[in-house]
Amino acid sequence: MHKASIITALMLMLSFIGPAARAQIAPQQTPSQPQQTPSQDVLAPAPKLNLTLEQRHTIKEFVKDMKADAADVQATIGEPIPPGITPRPMPSDVSQKVPQVKAHRFFLTAQQIVIVDPKDNKVADVIKLGAD
Repeated sequence: MHKASIITALMLMLSFIGPAARAQIAPQQTPSQPQQTPSQDVLAPAPKLNLTLEQRHTIKEFVKDMKADAADVQATIGEPIPPGITPRPMPSDVSQKVPQVKAHRFFLTAQQIVIVDPKDNKVADVIKLGAD
């Protein structure tokens, strides 16, 4: 008799859990509904490199006086670099002081230092020139 009451209690509990578990399942999208992805957020993509303000300043100090590779290009993190631009190797002084950019390349615009991931030729980070 005791076993029967335990089984009945378990069945009763499971009957309450079933609808709650189904309620947690995400609704299926129909083909007419556009699928929302995180890339559609309004926020700018995060840099692939996690550079500190000090590291960004170090890179800026070594690179800022070099001749710009492209005057009016606006680079966006995560996007491929614009056609016609050949990024240059990171200066050895920068590579010594900021080791995580050692393998990266860069190009310079009038307003930005654009750090490029050599594996996919996409913008890994952007350092704005001008006021700190």
